[in-house]
Amino acid sequence: MPTEAAAPPATPTVSALVERLSTQDAGQAAASIEASPPELVAQALEHVSPAVAVGVLEQLAPARRDAIHAAADADRAEQWSRNARYPKDTVGRLMDPPYAVFRPDDTVSEATERLRDLVKRAFITYGWVVDEDGRLRGLVVFRELLFASGEQRLSEIMLRDPFALRPETPIADAMKEVVHRHFPVYPACDADGRLVGVVRGQSLFQAQAFELSAQAGNMVGVGKEERVATPWPRSFQSRHPWLLLNLLTCFVAAWVVGHFQGTIDRLVILAAFLPVLAGQSGNTGCQALAVCLRAMTLGELNAGIVRVVLKEALLGLLNGAVVGFLAGAGMFYIANKEHNPHALLLGGVVMTAMSASCVVSGVSGATIPVVLRRLGFDPATASSIFLTTATDVVSMGVFLGLATVLIP
Repeated sequence: MPTEAAAPPATPTVSALVERLSTQDAGQAAASIEASPPELVAQALEHVSPAVAVGVLEQLAPARRDAIHAAADADRAEQWSRNARYPKDTVGRLMDPPYAVFRPDDTVSEATERLRDLVKRAFITYGWVVDEDGRLRGLVVFRELLFASGEQRLSEIMLRDPFALRPETPIADAMKEVVHRHFPVYPACDADGRLVGVVRGQSLFQAQAFELSAQAGNMVGVGKEERVATPWPRSFQSRHPWLLLNLLTCFVAAWVVGHFQGTIDRLVILAAFLPVLAGQSGNTGCQALAVCLRAMTLGELNAGIVRVVLKEALLGLLNGAVVGFLAGAGMFYIANKEHNPHALLLGGVVMTAMSASCVVSGVSGATIPVVLRRLGFDPATASSIFLTTATDVVSMGVFLGLATVLIP
């Protein structure tokens, strides 16, 4: 009896492909669209951020990538190839093709006729006026076209020498340049002033928002490319090295505690307050670290690092004194309840150690990311590891050291 053949898998829709591309990292997204028709993939890539499109295309085999380029709009395919030549996290990765390109001698009537055709296949915001060498000379807004006579030249109504971004500019730096402009679209010009693409303000802000959202993950060893849908083997591979390094730094803190094992054996009550000091000083350092990283992102730390360090040291001293007094009172209460003859001295040791460790934590939180950046490392990724080590070693070392010296 003949069996019924299995039905072929349904071809995903463009919206389904867009969903995959938008929610998966580049490698995973490229694998998920491998079997989809090039025409559908090309359409889907036109609906996502240019940076996402370029990232996915880079993960594909050259033959597959060429097939998708051939199926896409010629201008957009050329733009994808151009964008791929720029480093990641730069303006060049976010560029769309500048469809509405005109010459200064074009008339308003000629430009209007071309725009009627262009708006059917692309979203046009401005008209870009370039010379014979492709250098940007001005832009035309629709309002000027509406009120101008048909015989007027675009050179008569265009806005001359408009603001433009450089494609090699990092996105974070570009955000500082446009933060007070709020234009819907920005032209991108090379070093010679030639128009090489346009960047939508939405794409620029989305890219920066993604970078900021990734900072919290970077601080604990989660790569910015990891998403909820990332397969567990890849997540394990990216997270585990950070945990191994963190384990190594924990051994340093453990060595400090072990060095004072005799003091702990003699004053067991000290062990109960070790996590209190480590946790409090660690939180103080994290607060300073968060402020410092934010200032670095916004470009506010270029000339004021000494002032920031002094401020964090003062805040650490004040916060440490207040919480140290409360923790010292807790130590005094517990030690006095256990009839320890050194209850008052133990309370003073806790207060002093808390104040000192919070000062060091605040200073560390402000200086560690700056030092790492100057050494060429990503401060958001590595700062938390060294901050944790510094706060644990200092808080436990000062606490146990004072107890060893002051309490017989």
